Amino acid sequence: MSTPPTATAGARSTAQRPARLGTVLLVVVTAYLMVGVDSTVVNVALPGIQADLGFSPTGLSWVLNAYTLAFGGLLLLGGRVGDIAGRRRTLTTGVLVFAVASLLGGLAVDGGWLLAARALQGAGAALIAPSTLALITTTFPEGPRRHHALGVYASMAGIGASVGLVLGGMLTSWASWRWALLINVPMGAGVAWALPRLVTETTRHAGRFDAAGALTGTAGTTSLVYAFIRVSEKGWSAPGALLGFSTAAALLAAFVLVESRAAQPIMPLRLFADRDRAGGYAGVLLLPAGMFGAFYFLTLVSQRVLDYSPLRAGFAFLPMTLAMFGTVRLTPRLLGRFGAKPVLLTGMTLLVGAAGWLSRLAPGDGYRTGLLGPLLLLGVGVGLSFMPLNVTILARVEPREAGAASGLLQTMQWLGGTLGLSVLVTVFGTTTRHATGSPSVILTQGSARAFGAGALIALCALLVSALVITGRREA
Repeated sequence: MSTPPTATAGARSTAQRPARLGTVLLVVVTAYLMVGVDSTVVNVALPGIQADLGFSPTGLSWVLNAYTLAFGGLLLLGGRVGDIAGRRRTLTTGVLVFAVASLLGGLAVDGGWLLAARALQGAGAALIAPSTLALITTTFPEGPRRHHALGVYASMAGIGASVGLVLGGMLTSWASWRWALLINVPMGAGVAWALPRLVTETTRHAGRFDAAGALTGTAGTTSLVYAFIRVSEKGWSAPGALLGFSTAAALLAAFVLVESRAAQPIMPLRLFADRDRAGGYAGVLLLPAGMFGAFYFLTLVSQRVLDYSPLRAGFAFLPMTLAMFGTVRLTPRLLGRFGAKPVLLTGMTLLVGAAGWLSRLAPGDGYRTGLLGPLLLLGVGVGLSFMPLNVTILARVEPREAGAASGLLQTMQWLGGTLGLSVLVTVFGTTTRHATGSPSVILTQGSARAFGAGALIALCALLVSALVITGRREA
């Protein structure tokens, strides 16, 4: 399946005036804001979803995993679709799919329906995310303008996740958990209307879709997450867990083999040839692995242990949101003065400290003594970490590989979050399976152990970035 290139569209895209660039940036990051918000907007609504649809405590994590698995598993294919079909067209299609899936999820009457809708949301998001980042990479010239655009984009990723927690609390308290999904319908309709009117289509490159790579990669990661969830419920010796791990190993090995032989792979292995870019991809994989799990358990602790309402639980994350927003405003200047690596290592160190602090959470801790400090560190750490990783990965990427590089970046980020959440849920389930005591004590102890695992993951991200990334590429 191929489409003839339209070089004039690409020329128009790169010749836009600054005012026009600002309009493009506004529309593009609004589309990506939907993805960021929806990664966490249902977190605060999880207790309500569990009560209405009858999920088990560990099975409840599939409400998040169904979305992030489909999202992360199809991102590489989504980036390739944008290269071939045009990024504006792909982005518009993704926004419409996302809005329809949100409508279906808001109308769900049982758990299976909701999980299917969440997976369809993830498929729409897989078309949205790489197209937004690729549009920024190909539209904005390398240098201060692109750094500014990437700074805004990075802030939408982090702030969207934080705003989703607050918005989810408001909608759940004032209406129903269903509105945490239905809110995407009018927002998606507005973005889909604006895109063809305000954003110029990009050059389309002839090529074919790597269906075999998409199938083996998505099935392999799904099997891996399923295996971890089975471990959390039944233990490491459970037949389902062992089958899941072995299937995942075979499928992921097949994925690497397919990609090494494909003429037009969805994950070009040559992108890992550069040391700095490879280190950046490793950091993007590991960082969300601890962060997404933190959001999941913090929402449960705030409502089940501190007895917060959904609205109050959402606003409990406001200090993190404000810290993140203030930090990302300063990050472009810090990058210009110190370079990507020092800023990145500072942010990662703060994230290790936040996770380590949360691992000491005790049943008697209140919000001020147990949660406020780590939330502030999380906000500053995320604000300092993700933009340097984006800049390191996307520096000097060829325009025709922008979609693949962007898709791989997003894939690492969301698959890292999904796998990290499954690992942390496994740690939680293993800790609490035979625990005794009140439900709040068991939840707190299990969450603290999960936060400890998150601290180890964040420490691995810090060590990899310190030892692999040289910083010469961005300089």
